[in-house]
Amino acid sequence: MSTPRFLDLPPGARRVDVATPLGSIAALEALPAAGGCERQPAVLVPGFTGSKEDFIALLQTLAQAGRRVVAIDMPGQYESRGPEDPAAYTCAALGQTIDAVVTSVADGPVHLLGHSFGGLVTRETVLAGNAPLLSYTLMSSGPSAVEGSSALDAQQLVTALGEAPTSELLAQIWWRHMDAPARESGLPEDVYTFLRERMLANSPVGLARMAAELTSAADRTAELAAVELPMLVLYGENDNVWSPQVQDTMAKRLRAERVVVPGAAHSPNVEAPETTASALTKFFNAAEAPKRTG
Repeated sequence: MSTPRFLDLPPGARRVDVATPLGSIAALEALPAAGGCERQPAVLVPGFTGSKEDFIALLQTLAQAGRRVVAIDMPGQYESRGPEDPAAYTCAALGQTIDAVVTSVADGPVHLLGHSFGGLVTRETVLAGNAPLLSYTLMSSGPSAVEGSSALDAQQLVTALGEAPTSELLAQIWWRHMDAPARESGLPEDVYTFLRERMLANSPVGLARMAAELTSAADRTAELAAVELPMLVLYGENDNVWSPQVQDTMAKRLRAERVVVPGAAHSPNVEAPETTASALTKFFNAAEAPKRTG
């Protein structure tokens, strides 16, 4: 899971709720600490067991470029309530929710970013073609389902939650398999407590279905490549979920810009936030620049 190194919100950031026709979505909103929002907003979507807090270290730098930044919990994640219907947690269904968030956040187009599983979700938003978008970033995400140890972890979670996932089963999974590693990792006490509370607040039904989606997603890169939209593929040089080689190939197929973050693994937003925020700001600003003709 993506683990923020701190939880204090930077100047200009606050906890908000985004009202959409599909329900209320928990979010962190960041505005420039000084000056106005002269640039278009950005919407940041977390991964499978992540949340809006995964982006805390990026918020201030991204906002200081002159834009509103909104990082969300998807339905069923942490502080965003979700339904008990497993069908609500397919990539396609969650992509519709992201569409609604984008429309609610701004009157004009936004920059959309999906991290990890959030990339599989947000590409559904892009492919649907309804959301007003200026650019699209896939961060530490891949063209299709995860494989290897990441797939095994997700499959084990599905098995442990069973055919009738409950909060009690989710709590058992935490205390039996996740608590000790979290405690022994040397995290600050408030971050450890946050990880526990976040996991236990997730929708068990949602987790089970999202895990199934993560391990079965089809490759839709060819469809995505046909969309006329500036795209960026950004990942850590040591990513251990989708390999750097897989993401490099995806970037080439998409004819997307590519940024490899030195020293980072699967969460460059946490492991190298300033490098990541700088690359994103450069990409966002270029996507907003008037196109030259002639």
